Amino acid sequence: MELTESIYKCYEMCDYIEANGVIKDKLANSLRENLRQEFLNFTLYLAFADGEITDSELSFIKEELLVNMTAEAAKKLYDLRQLTPAIYANKIPYVLKYFVLADAGRKIPNDRYDNKKAKTLVETFRAIGQNYIANSPEPTDLEIDALTKYLLTFDKFLKEYALLRPDQNLAANLDAPVKEAEPEKTTEELLAELNSLTGLESVKTEINQLTNLVKVQAIRKDRGLNTAAVNKHLVFSGNPGSGKTTVARLLAGIYKSIGVVSKGHLVEVDRSGLVCGYIGQTATKTAEVIDSALGGILFIDEAYTLTNNKGQGDFGQEAVDTLLKGMEDHRDDLIVICAGYTELMEEFMDSNPGLRSRFSKVLVFEDYNADELIEILKSMCKKQDYTLSKDALNVAKEFFNKRVADKPNTFANARDVRNYLEKAITNQATRIVSIEKPEDKELTTIEACDLEGISL
Repeated sequence: MELTESIYKCYEMCDYIEANGVIKDKLANSLRENLRQEFLNFTLYLAFADGEITDSELSFIKEELLVNMTAEAAKKLYDLRQLTPAIYANKIPYVLKYFVLADAGRKIPNDRYDNKKAKTLVETFRAIGQNYIANSPEPTDLEIDALTKYLLTFDKFLKEYALLRPDQNLAANLDAPVKEAEPEKTTEELLAELNSLTGLESVKTEINQLTNLVKVQAIRKDRGLNTAAVNKHLVFSGNPGSGKTTVARLLAGIYKSIGVVSKGHLVEVDRSGLVCGYIGQTATKTAEVIDSALGGILFIDEAYTLTNNKGQGDFGQEAVDTLLKGMEDHRDDLIVICAGYTELMEEFMDSNPGLRSRFSKVLVFEDYNADELIEILKSMCKKQDYTLSKDALNVAKEFFNKRVADKPNTFANARDVRNYLEKAITNQATRIVSIEKPEDKELTTIEACDLEGISL
């Protein structure tokens, strides 16, 4: 959908919301006019993220928002409306609140927009931001960062009202076989899925920022403007069960949706999938894996094992050399992500001068805290048609508070949660198996006694 069309669709949704009596407050101006002002506020917030507004950016405001203003007038309005990042980046436009009220509250029967008005509005803000920054003679990291922070504020708000995708992906797919990303999903849908995951706030910010940067460069390329090279290869560092594979799967789909790669699938391997025990075979095996990943992402788990044993007869370095060559030969249609424990991945990066230049960005996956693990537990339960009784939930909270506080060497984040739930389900089955005709509630409820004595 063209940007102008998206903007006018949002204006039409404003009229639709008002016409259906969703707004009970008396507004000084129509919802459409308020949204027009919000779009202007948003562009000015982005414009002055780097301290100045350019003629091309002013031209964008005139053409897309139908507001003709000088640089001086823009700066005056920016100051008057307090659009600085410190104030504006965390502020939800109240227009969006009415969109969310209409959608989350199902306020309009037989909604012609299928209760997706809020998501459409957020997607339009994203499109305005990306196109606006693309109009800059030299887009800056400050502008990209400002855009990312504002959009993440939106997504957090939508998540609170269950208007993002359900947070099931991390729980369901952490160790599941990786499937090809669904090509029909849009960039916005995939980002919403990413942003709905539990925790991982810094990772979400980095992925959103990288996506915005790539999208802006693509827009500039289409318009014949100069573009900057973007290094899209990544290192994912963190402990087991922290969501690295899940994020890689989503990123493969995102890269496909914005044209970075042609297929959008994920190929996951470890050392055993790349290294052989005889001279010459490792290069061939690694090249075959690279070929299978063309058009998508090659995800190398525990990548540090390729270089942490440099004794005679070890061919891990041969795999690394072949990998680096493959990344250069297929730089337009191959993304590589190397993953593993944080400290060991630092050693891996230092093992070869070519690695630091290829993998300039490291995303750190922090361990989940106890509250986040409980959120993941609830999500896993919901997916498998189980619920925790109030007492059971309290027992689980006590268990994971202690688990996080002690942080044993075997701590594995969401994998601990999965193992904990599997044991609880086994205990529950043992408890109710003697009931001749158990009711649905008995079949689906995990009680506190089902959690007693569980150890990991």
